[in-house]
Amino acid sequence: MSNIKLLDQNTINQIAAGEVIERPASVVKELMENAIDAKATAITVEIKEGGISFIRITDNGLGMEKEEVPLAFLRHATSKIRTVQDLISVSSLGFRGEALSSIAAIAQVELISKVPDSLNGTRYRIEGGEEKELEEVGAPDGTTFLVHNLFYNTPARKKFLKSPQTEAGYIADIVERIALSHPDISIRFIQNNQNKLYTSGNNRLKDIVYAVYGREITSNLLEINAKIPSVSITGFIGKPLISRGNRAFENYYVNGRYIKNNLLTKAIDDAYQSFLMQHKYPFTVIHFEIDSELLDVNVHPAKMELRIQNGEQIYQFVLKSIQDTLLKKELIPEVQIEEQTKNLKKTQEHSVRPPEPFEKNRIERTKIEKEIIPKPTQEIQKPTQPQAEDKKLSFDLKQSQNEASDKLHSFSETKVKENAAQMNLFEDKLLSKTSRNRHRIIGQLFDTYWLVEFQDKLFIIDQHAAHEKILYEKIMKSLKTKEFISQLMNPPLVLSLTTREEELLHKYQKYFEEIGFEIEQFGGKEYAIRAVPDNLFGIAKKEIFLEMLDSLSDEIRSENQQIIVEKIASMSCKAAVKGKHKLSQQEANSLIDQLLELDNPYNCPHGRPTIISMSKYEIERKFKRIV
Repeated sequence: MSNIKLLDQNTINQIAAGEVIERPASVVKELMENAIDAKATAITVEIKEGGISFIRITDNGLGMEKEEVPLAFLRHATSKIRTVQDLISVSSLGFRGEALSSIAAIAQVELISKVPDSLNGTRYRIEGGEEKELEEVGAPDGTTFLVHNLFYNTPARKKFLKSPQTEAGYIADIVERIALSHPDISIRFIQNNQNKLYTSGNNRLKDIVYAVYGREITSNLLEINAKIPSVSITGFIGKPLISRGNRAFENYYVNGRYIKNNLLTKAIDDAYQSFLMQHKYPFTVIHFEIDSELLDVNVHPAKMELRIQNGEQIYQFVLKSIQDTLLKKELIPEVQIEEQTKNLKKTQEHSVRPPEPFEKNRIERTKIEKEIIPKPTQEIQKPTQPQAEDKKLSFDLKQSQNEASDKLHSFSETKVKENAAQMNLFEDKLLSKTSRNRHRIIGQLFDTYWLVEFQDKLFIIDQHAAHEKILYEKIMKSLKTKEFISQLMNPPLVLSLTTREEELLHKYQKYFEEIGFEIEQFGGKEYAIRAVPDNLFGIAKKEIFLEMLDSLSDEIRSENQQIIVEKIASMSCKAAVKGKHKLSQQEANSLIDQLLELDNPYNCPHGRPTIISMSKYEIERKFKRIV
């Protein structure tokens, strides 16, 4: 058995650093929170190479006395708490006393600090946890941290960092979230000598939202303001039309701190549930003020997770507050809806008259149809020996003395399965050039499905699924042949991107260009889409392009070009004509003509069928013309 030994202080600090400092963004977060706790009204963050080689954070806060500076870099050195009881009511952002020692353990750190009533400031240099220099210098009020060569003495951890561009994106997220959490503080973010963000500190949250997200988001905000004992909500929530494909825009803060909490997340998502499509998430910038006695932030080294007491009460409060805000804007007269519902229930409860014979027959017939009519998910062909099978069917019905016989239902399902194995779906039938002139388009059902009669079958085409497949196969064929046709947009489509979206665009711009996009910077955070693939022309919208970017925000482990381009191509199918959109018969004919050209026109890129069919025989059997 190995001898047990105490670890040296440097090793202890490096282990602690692994819990607190995961990447350059962790350094920025800790130092900005320290600046806020020091009562700063202005903070400047400057990084180079994604913060890996250089981070500088300057504030105009209270500063530190010379004798306090070395103590600040010791583990568990803090000005925020003195006893265990203080942990219960701590309201500052940084309080563990591990941040500076953790940063100094894995980087080369220089600190310059001055208190307002002091003539000189203090310069302190520490590398890998070892003190190098302490001296007096001339300096302005406040504190400046310079962090060089992060993880220089722990190369095993450094190799797990992402590219400088990706790491810069994480830092931008942190800076933006902190700016949104403290609108009373002026924050500047500089990346590789370029200004990326500047907030005025005028305490107007909507101005910060504009600086971070741009005019389109800001123009679609709803103000939220609600309060109960121990909890209050202020801030903004987005209208459903600015929803996104992930939770990147779902920001909320508890007592000024950006926090993750399953209860609050669920309350927000549930409140929007009836307003958003599946897999869509809202935009929110919500500030919660919660009595500190109900909170426990001491559950995670990075102070990102939070436990809340009285969870059910707070959940219901948040849920109702958001729903009320959304409903108020919609101006829905809920009292009339409730009155109508009550009247309907009262009518049902007090109705004593039995249904008329026809109504009774209709109810029974509906019940039977629900049992025996399968959804037309596959083509049902006419049996080879209808007379023999009809006799068997009639026999089954007599035996059961019930039109909804299980055997009847079983018969239909069996025929579907038998014919599914035999089908060569629509080939040389509906979707062939030789039969095209024999199609008869009957019309559009529910502004979504096109009904086509051909020979002895009814074909039902889902216009959205069909158009999705058309767009996808055109893009993928263009990739193989290296032939792209772009259509110029006049005027161009102008987008306001966040810092994170900018990083994604720069990273994947060449792949967008490979499928026919032409994109250039328009000034600031705005970008102009001057050309789009020809098959997207006329239907290209801001939401479609932003959704493509959102789909790439999750880390793509493989940088394989084909995988990325296929992902973009798949997302470009969002441009397909939607259901509930009325098309002309000419447009429907064009849709069918384009399906003829596809290698596999029978399923959309996500696997859903584009066309289903029902035979004349099956329809007549359902109407009891054949028994």
